[in-house]
Amino acid sequence: MSTTVPSSELTASAPAESADITEAGTGPATPRTASWGADPYANALRTGRGPLFLRRSDGWLLPLDVERWCSDAGSADLSALHRCEGPVLDIGCGPGRLVAELTSLGHRALGIDVSEAAVARTRGLGGAALLRSVFDPLPGEGRWGTLLLLDGNIGIGGDPAALLARAADLLGVGGLLIAETAPVDVDERVRVRLDDGRGGPPGESSPAVCGAAAEPFPWARIGTPALLRHARACGWRTADQWGAEGRTFVSLRRPVRERSARTSSQSAESANSTPVISSQLPK
Repeated sequence: MSTTVPSSELTASAPAESADITEAGTGPATPRTASWGADPYANALRTGRGPLFLRRSDGWLLPLDVERWCSDAGSADLSALHRCEGPVLDIGCGPGRLVAELTSLGHRALGIDVSEAAVARTRGLGGAALLRSVFDPLPGEGRWGTLLLLDGNIGIGGDPAALLARAADLLGVGGLLIAETAPVDVDERVRVRLDDGRGGPPGESSPAVCGAAAEPFPWARIGTPALLRHARACGWRTADQWGAEGRTFVSLRRPVRERSARTSSQSAESANSTPVISSQLPK
């Protein structure tokens, strides 16, 4: 069962193909980070609490703030959401607090995540969400007004330059990317796995960290100075940078450049399609 927005209710600023369920954005997707779709991440989202960490092979742990992710949007979140323009794509939407808040603020919003548990929870809050990686074909390519990469999601894929290039393809002309950066000056690429803190010594798996969740995946930690360096090298323009509740954020304007032939073709084809947003699309 799906929930759709009739085309007559869409505003002129919404992507013509912002969630066209008949186009390439809805075909079978192969998650790039399968670990996020398995335990212990799925368990943490279902219960709404941690502990949950990203763990390097040397045993270093990065705490993940599951309780905050599963709560309502806070004042730091709102400092970012109030800067959003036009239709918004939340990349790595997690349990959906940002999509739900954006919807209540009157934005057309869609979340994507590679975790089934995250997509289910987002839909349960009344938000629209798809089981997708940012690197999969997506609805509305080249037409989004704002992209969100909060809660550390600037680290997706472990390659900030590749993620920035993909973001540029997704945004419309003059579109805005809002990213949360690490609160320290860091620029690192690591391979990590999800851990609930009950694992054994470094390199050993435990019953709580098994199967897909035990597989390491690439990740990045990027502070504001490093992100601005990467962004300038790719032609992005800095719109703003700020802090709130100990968190740090940057907003960037999409580079002015020619789109790839693939993106242009997708935009042209979807301009004639019927735009709908669904919260229960087939996986």
